[in-house]
Amino acid sequence: MFKGSLVALITPMRADGSIDEKAYAEFVDWQISEGTSAVVPVGTTGESPTLSHDEHKRVVKIAIEVAKGRVPVIAGTGSNSTSEAIDLTRHAKEAGADAALIVTPYYNKPTQEGMYLHFSAIADAVDLPIIIYNIPPRSVVDMSVETMARLAKHRNIVGVKDATANLARPLHTRRACGADFCQLSGEDHTALAFLAAGGHGCISVTANVAPRLCADMHAAWQGGRIDEAIAIQDRLVPLHDALFAETSPGPVKYAASLLGRTDATCRLPLAPPAEATRARVRAAMTEVGLLN
Repeated sequence: MFKGSLVALITPMRADGSIDEKAYAEFVDWQISEGTSAVVPVGTTGESPTLSHDEHKRVVKIAIEVAKGRVPVIAGTGSNSTSEAIDLTRHAKEAGADAALIVTPYYNKPTQEGMYLHFSAIADAVDLPIIIYNIPPRSVVDMSVETMARLAKHRNIVGVKDATANLARPLHTRRACGADFCQLSGEDHTALAFLAAGGHGCISVTANVAPRLCADMHAAWQGGRIDEAIAIQDRLVPLHDALFAETSPGPVKYAASLLGRTDATCRLPLAPPAEATRARVRAAMTEVGLLN
């Protein structure tokens, strides 16, 4: 259903912390023109935890309006409140999103049964394709392959964004959920290895600032040009390293500011990147060829 390089969109903000809608619209359009396969607004990289519900819905709507059907829009609609996730997912469907990306409930620490009931309730309430976002470092809980296989039987639950960086996981998920269950990596460093393990694509942070390179890497893989894909992967490694030197999206927003795409501002409690991190990001951007 979804494949290639998908971008976990940043949410451009002005220095005062307000959303820069013009910069955001231009950013989405640039991503599409650079070959990005799908855009994913209001995930973790989009600072969903600190956006109001109205802002959240507005950001989703803008992405859909700019995309105009050229690429799919997978709206982040997750919450640790099931009713809140249902509301955000309903809005995404009404706005015209192609799918919803829903994170495992954070902070509550639900059991496997709790996660099963949470996702089942959302899938029953809204007729929209759902991608489970499994990211244990952020949400503390890790959805088991067995729970995912139970959920994969629901017609509206179509895939997973796997941010575990566990390269055995896609092998077991494929066996348990079937080859058609859409597996998307959520970890840039292991994206190519994830494809080799049966994955279909990557929802990428790095694609925010290197969309063409990320798209070309996936296109090379899909075209059987393995050496070319590996060469691009090797080129991107220092950028991946730099963009995760501190909590994301701080470094990637700074990187986007170096390209003139947005201000580097993140909302508190995310602090501006340290000077050492900024220097590392700038050096990596230069090494990769994104800055002169």
